[in-house]
Amino acid sequence: MKKVSCASLLCALVVVVVLAEAQVAEAVTCSPLELRSCMGAFMSSQKPSSHCCDKLNEQTPCLCGYIKNPNLSQYVNSPNAQRVASDCGVTLPTC
Repeated sequence: MKKVSCASLLCALVVVVVLAEAQVAEAVTCSPLELRSCMGAFMSSQKPSSHCCDKLNEQTPCLCGYIKNPNLSQYVNSPNAQRVASDCGVTLPTC
């Protein structure tokens, strides 16, 4: 009886861990297109919208990938992008 309950407990623990990892993996889809609402602020001195800030916060785990991408780094490292990040309360990572 003790073996059955230990095996059941171990099985339940594995299921919980797998589900938790799946939720973390689903949490953010890294896509620079998600930052479309920020383009006006990135390209000019206009203030970022709340939607832009929400998306920038959502994409924060992806920023190192964007910074390391030669096609995107010029935009992420621009003074306007740094201003937008600051206005939105997002700290640009050092990668």
